[in-house]
Amino acid sequence: MSGENCLAGLRILDLSQFEAGPSCTEALAWMGADVVKIENPKVGDPGRTAGRTDANDALYFLQYNANKRSLAVNLKNPRGLELVKALAATADVMIENFAPGAIERLGLGYEVIRAINPAIIYCQVKGFGAGSPYENNLAFDMIAQACGGLMSITGEEDGPPCKPGATIGDTGTGMLMAISILGAYVRRLRTGQGEHLQVAMQDAILHYIRNAFAYMDRTDGKAAPRAGSRTVGGGNPPIGVYPCKGGGPNDYVYIYTSAANPEHWNRLLKVMGREDLIDDPRYATPVARTEHRAEVDRIVSEWTIRHDKHTAMHLVGSATIPAGAVLDTREIAEDPTFRQRGIRQTMKHPAVGDYVMSGWPVRFSGQAPAITAAPLLGEHGEQVLSEWLSYDAARISELKGNGVVG
Repeated sequence: MSGENCLAGLRILDLSQFEAGPSCTEALAWMGADVVKIENPKVGDPGRTAGRTDANDALYFLQYNANKRSLAVNLKNPRGLELVKALAATADVMIENFAPGAIERLGLGYEVIRAINPAIIYCQVKGFGAGSPYENNLAFDMIAQACGGLMSITGEEDGPPCKPGATIGDTGTGMLMAISILGAYVRRLRTGQGEHLQVAMQDAILHYIRNAFAYMDRTDGKAAPRAGSRTVGGGNPPIGVYPCKGGGPNDYVYIYTSAANPEHWNRLLKVMGREDLIDDPRYATPVARTEHRAEVDRIVSEWTIRHDKHTAMHLVGSATIPAGAVLDTREIAEDPTFRQRGIRQTMKHPAVGDYVMSGWPVRFSGQAPAITAAPLLGEHGEQVLSEWLSYDAARISELKGNGVVG
């Protein structure tokens, strides 16, 4: 069986928006959780319009809301608020990532929900943690990356701080919350105990740069520096991206020789036809190569530039040396093996049409969980109210007529 039934029966009331919260609940939805997304009846999740090019939901929204259901509820209507509380009473998990204090002002804070459902796992994602001097500040991915230390170690050695391309502040935080939800849920199954989970995006970034703190501690408290394409602290050469034939913006190959395996360097010399340097004292040890970094990089670059990046990766990798061609998104999208392995799948969306996106990368019994379409705004209102609250058609119709649900 694939992963879609792993969390069957787990009900998640999802009041999150944009990416950090939705990436968390999407991960659980891929594994079978019933994720009901509560949205504003007029505009829905702001992510629906982020970068939108036509009247359909933005591709950004599709990326982070696959396999979910949508219920549009007017939270400014007292009956809408009571409806969400009724749903919370039947939920296993509730999650939100509104601006600081917003959920409490709505009347859906932790103490309120816990009084309704003591066993609920109540989850909050914020930019900054409780007790931080910035806990009331707004934050997005790039703010968390800046304040969490990641930008300080990203970029060229002599250049300014740089934002990594991956949205580690958003999706990275979401993954930490997803893992924590699963841990709390396992305990809840054993003991019935609820939980209040809180994670700040700034704090999550610290988790992802632990190596940088280790470097700082090894160097008597010196702040970890930027190291370009090398690892924190620079590593021992050769390490980094080297130019390849073609001259395009991504015609590079990454080569890494580990200090823990001195044979990597000797093997690379053989691949490059430079056996004459195997016993050269200038390059014989990691320390020596670090002292002659520019010369080592020149020797390697003179060889890589004669090959395209795929050939260079094949030749170096075949010699049991870590190497990787720098692939861009188009090259990855056009590689059929990702589709064949289920890593990229087609979402069949009723409005957008067929849309190929990256799914959950972990296989269950050899198969990746399947992708179903991100919901249209309020698409599953009748289903959710019927299944979660046992409302009949007449009651649902009355709620719609009075603007409680969309």
